[in-house]
Amino acid sequence: MEFTFPFVFAIFLVFSAASTAVVQPQQQFLRCLTAQSNDSASISKLVHSRNSPSYSSILESSIQNLMFDTEATPKPLIIVTPTRASHIQAAVKCSKSNGLQIRTRSGGHDFEGLSYVSQAPFVLIDLVNLRSVDIDVENRVAWVQTGLTVGELYYKIYEKSKTLAFPAASCHSVGLGGYISGGGYGPFFRKYGLAVDNVIDAHVIDVNGRILDRKSMGEDMFWAIRGGAGGNFGIVLDWKLKLVPVPPTVTFFAVKKTLEENAAQLIHQWQLVSPKLPKDVISVVRVAVVNQTYQVSFTGMFLGKSDELVSLMQTSFPELGLVKQLCLETTWIQGLYRGQFPNDSLEYLLNRTWAEKEVFKVKSDYVQEPIPESVFQQIWPKYFNEEEGKYANLLLVPYGGIMDEIPDTQTPFPHRPGNLYKIVYYIGRKQDKNLDFQNYTSWMKRFYDEMTPYVSKNPREVYANYRDLDLGTNNGTGKTSFAEASVWGLGYYKNNFKRLAQVKTLVDPENFFRHEQSIPSL
Repeated sequence: MEFTFPFVFAIFLVFSAASTAVVQPQQQFLRCLTAQSNDSASISKLVHSRNSPSYSSILESSIQNLMFDTEATPKPLIIVTPTRASHIQAAVKCSKSNGLQIRTRSGGHDFEGLSYVSQAPFVLIDLVNLRSVDIDVENRVAWVQTGLTVGELYYKIYEKSKTLAFPAASCHSVGLGGYISGGGYGPFFRKYGLAVDNVIDAHVIDVNGRILDRKSMGEDMFWAIRGGAGGNFGIVLDWKLKLVPVPPTVTFFAVKKTLEENAAQLIHQWQLVSPKLPKDVISVVRVAVVNQTYQVSFTGMFLGKSDELVSLMQTSFPELGLVKQLCLETTWIQGLYRGQFPNDSLEYLLNRTWAEKEVFKVKSDYVQEPIPESVFQQIWPKYFNEEEGKYANLLLVPYGGIMDEIPDTQTPFPHRPGNLYKIVYYIGRKQDKNLDFQNYTSWMKRFYDEMTPYVSKNPREVYANYRDLDLGTNNGTGKTSFAEASVWGLGYYKNNFKRLAQVKTLVDPENFFRHEQSIPSL
């Protein structure tokens, strides 16, 4: 088949026009950024276009899910790594005026990559340089910038006080910007609540480039940013956090069982006991294949000494068989990261990139009625005996404690009273060019579907920080209706979803801050 010159020339014009359509707003954005900045020389060092030597290393540094680190993954036109608020203000204004979308990345743990991937032309604001911490030990508060990771925060708090902490995650490389925006649970949450329950104030850059604190943004917006998830209402610069007291010695424990050692019966009993344990105890269950064997691990932390814990567990959960030899008394921070870093050095908490990255998929569920023992005895082992099951694990996180005392409307995070525990489904593989991960996501979907009768209903509740695009997405036009978005939004936020949409309508009526699962306007 031959192509005539007019045909080839027409094709050239189409591609040339498409290329120009992208390049032109990019160039205009850069000119705008320079004009908006009072220090064009310094901001030029913080702007990384695709032909910059630093572009790829910065982009890849915080991609935690390697599913979104491929040649086919849409990439930002420009990366901005601001060092001050004025740089973000300029980036927001210039993106808006040039028709570019924005993605904002703190630690890169968005499970669907929405903090650094967009199908539309976009600018990535990477908060890696905004990591200052100001800790006031006497008043038990801290101002922390949102580029900071959990590990960096823990390290800085521990430097100042061995008996203060913050109820954050156990994964050290999670960024505080997204983590707190979506709720944020962790080993202290049965005692002190979620991260958002311990936020006192914040500074946010809104769609008009204004810097707002709690008073100037108003209580509705302040409510929305504490659990309404990132990328919806503005860009949080920093959080004012309430620090919480912890004893100088805490106890960690671990009990491991196989099916032959009554693991199924123990999980069944655990789901009845763990939500009713005192607030000072958290007992988490992990299910995985270890050395070709289906293994169930009961691990946890007690804010006290081992003698008291063993006595408590022998009364509340004698079937587990917890004895002092299975306990470790240590500090809260050393116990959380024991065995995770070389020589157990806490200096690794400052390393944002120290981790073995994988291609992975995560889903979540909430359990409100005890699951029959047959599920743990038959259904779960069936899936873990499949080839894909070797690369999966389940995490069961108990609720109860203070979570039963906080109304589900206090913040947008609605999963409060009435929940026994949360299930986290994870499957992941090391990156391999020959890997067809579709088989693994299919395994996850089959497992998730089979669990439908046993978990929350109307809606089936899910955790907003564990984004899952399988639940549904916005239509891509920027004009998704509330009814359309409710397909996925009610699962994340329940009845709080409507209030979030009302706030969105007030603070971002043109829906500038948006992504595949962003809050719609009404």
